[in-house]
Amino acid sequence: MSFKRENLPSQFATKDELSKDMAAIGFLITAEGSENPNIENTLIAASIEGLQGDLRTLSLLVNWLEIHHAAINADRLTKMIRSLQKDKILVCFWSATAKNILTDPRFMKLRRLYKGKQLDLLDVGMDFQVGRHGEDPRFKGSCLRAPGNVLRNRPRDILEPSRLAKINSNYRYRIIIGPSYKADQWALLEKFSELTPSKLAKLSYSSFGSAWATKKNFETLL
Repeated sequence: MSFKRENLPSQFATKDELSKDMAAIGFLITAEGSENPNIENTLIAASIEGLQGDLRTLSLLVNWLEIHHAAINADRLTKMIRSLQKDKILVCFWSATAKNILTDPRFMKLRRLYKGKQLDLLDVGMDFQVGRHGEDPRFKGSCLRAPGNVLRNRPRDILEPSRLAKINSNYRYRIIIGPSYKADQWALLEKFSELTPSKLAKLSYSSFGSAWATKKNFETLL
């Protein structure tokens, strides 16, 4: 059977499962962290939850992006959001973060994905909140309008890079190798050396050729 590459997980984590995944990638919340969840899967799952009304999760996500954006696989994140384009508020949120927060040139394509009118973060009371508190400067001038008092800004609720690298091997390898599919492949092989190239490709959302080359290099060093 030929290998078919997928960009999206079969389903995104929600509720308790999402809390565990968020804790594992550096969100300081009251949950026991899961085992090295995929970073992009977790970020998008958190944004879906947040945009459905969980503003605390969305606040934490924005702070995480401000601190750890250098560790994001921009290529995969962009492809994932492109695959989810039917969800306009989701695409708008990520395009807005790419404009004002993820200012690295790697996110240029993500910045351009949303092409509609400006959207409001809140369904009701938006004009009142903006009139009273102004706009959140982290989104001002973007496709997303957010009141200044809705998404609390508490960077202390996010684990700093040096500490996160010690507890999360996906994150650590992304620092060593760069935020790439290969970094996730090495992290996976460190824990599951018996993985076949096809299974490694599936778990890292990479091409078969990339996984095959990493597996070969890994075995060379054994």
